Amino acid sequence: MRPGAQPNMQQLMKQAQKMQEQVAKAQAELAEAELTGTAGGGLVTVTVTGLGEYKAVKIDPKAVDADDVETLEDLVLAAIHNAAEAQRELAEQKMGPATGGLSLPGF
Repeated sequence: MRPGAQPNMQQLMKQAQKMQEQVAKAQAELAEAELTGTAGGGLVTVTVTGLGEYKAVKIDPKAVDADDVETLEDLVLAAIHNAAEAQRELAEQKMGPATGGLSLPGF
């Protein structure tokens, strides 16, 4: 394009449509992906989809101590944070190329 020339509207529309298709594909891949966060050496496991929907929490019976509920609470929270970080990283990996590096809130 010449300096000062207006962008070709048809070309811009094609680019926007391509980006929309890439975003839809990335979202579909994220919806199918399942990531796991763990804590306590695997005593607590949390499963989350690539879109951030939590699917499961597994607690090994060895982690359950009626006299120390606080430790179990900490392990569950740590596993949730671990799963959330894995989800954020995957979302950035999938959505980054689809959005041309634009940061989209929620992805």
